[in-house]
Amino acid sequence: MKINIITLGCSKNIVDSEHIAGHLRKAGFDLYFDRQRNDCDIVIVNTCGFIGDAKEESVNVLLEQIAVKQRGRKQRRLIAVGCLIQRYEKELRAEMPEIDAFYGVHQWGELVLSLEAEYHDRLEAERMQSTPRHYAYLKISEGCNRSCSYCAIPLIRGKHVSRPVEEIVDEAREMVADGVKELIVIAQDTTYYGMDLYGERRLGELLTRLAEESGAEWIRLHYTYPTSFPKDAIEVIASHPNICKYIDIPLQHISTHLLASMQRGIDREGTLALLDDFRRQIPDVAIRTTLIVGYPGETESDFEELKEFVRQARFSRMGVFAYSPEEGTAAFELGDPVDEETKQNRIDELMAIQESISLENNRQRVGKTYRVLIDRREGDYWVGRTEYDSPEVDDEVLVYSGKPLKAGEFYSVTIDDAMEHDLEGHVI
Repeated sequence: MKINIITLGCSKNIVDSEHIAGHLRKAGFDLYFDRQRNDCDIVIVNTCGFIGDAKEESVNVLLEQIAVKQRGRKQRRLIAVGCLIQRYEKELRAEMPEIDAFYGVHQWGELVLSLEAEYHDRLEAERMQSTPRHYAYLKISEGCNRSCSYCAIPLIRGKHVSRPVEEIVDEAREMVADGVKELIVIAQDTTYYGMDLYGERRLGELLTRLAEESGAEWIRLHYTYPTSFPKDAIEVIASHPNICKYIDIPLQHISTHLLASMQRGIDREGTLALLDDFRRQIPDVAIRTTLIVGYPGETESDFEELKEFVRQARFSRMGVFAYSPEEGTAAFELGDPVDEETKQNRIDELMAIQESISLENNRQRVGKTYRVLIDRREGDYWVGRTEYDSPEVDDEVLVYSGKPLKAGEFYSVTIDDAMEHDLEGHVI
């Protein structure tokens, strides 16, 4: 039997889908990760329930698959899993009776067993990689202990649960032995790693072990949190050549009174001091952040402060989201007073500033040579990334070469031209 897994949302969902697929493949199913495929006996949709747009996409994909099911073979089964189900299973059961089964985020074992496959509790016991072979996501913990007022993740995923260091390092070794060149470390909050298990933050220790024992050529850190950022982790990133000089740290805002309302545990001064620490200890660091506009109480003055912050901070990469009220969160009680048009205008203004900064930053790279990991071929050029860019979300390098290159290999590339979000170069 053929099973197709459609994954929506973040990279943490990708890892969940890969573990589900690994267990099912071992049981003898043919597994696919292809949203466009319509010839499978079973379709599993791993949903996202984070914010309004993500929930809407998940619902639309479920409706698409229901339509395919109704047009197709009678034995076709549709299974909905993940974050949206965790939050809205009752409502979805009532609205979409065509879906055959529902499983929340902590019910992967039940899903696997329902298909008569064997399930192992340890996450790394079985895994079928859906990303290109040369990079993979390494999830180090589940859940979140933060209390950000706008965020439903703790309601969906529960409390922070760290995986043991040895277990993570073992999985990393296995992935590298199977061809992975780049490990992307992820969690709901990577900086909290170890607190529940060891009574202290152990991210620095974990990164050191991964750098020295996994064999990975690149290790990249995502989903960090600014409050109580482990300072030893900064030193580890700076001192290990195979840890990318890259930090993904959603800051959300810079206005102190909004940060307080968001329950972020940090103010403007603390944020600026942390960014200064990054750049002082890792001079060539690429900092990626995300911001929220339209949070309840955000005034024009707050937004002007945020714009000036973006101009001064000169982030390497930046994304902006419109505030989305989520039931059950503290901020939900504040309403949604900033209208959607104003939110979109603020997104557009911030992204225009960032595009200008990105172009200036990229132009400074022209004439320089970088180590580039090739991801794929596209038309007349090969597409790769420097250590300053994560797959799917950051800039790419369009590489021209007189000889064939190989996806998953590193090449020395001299940059010839720069655009807002991409570079062009040639292999030396």
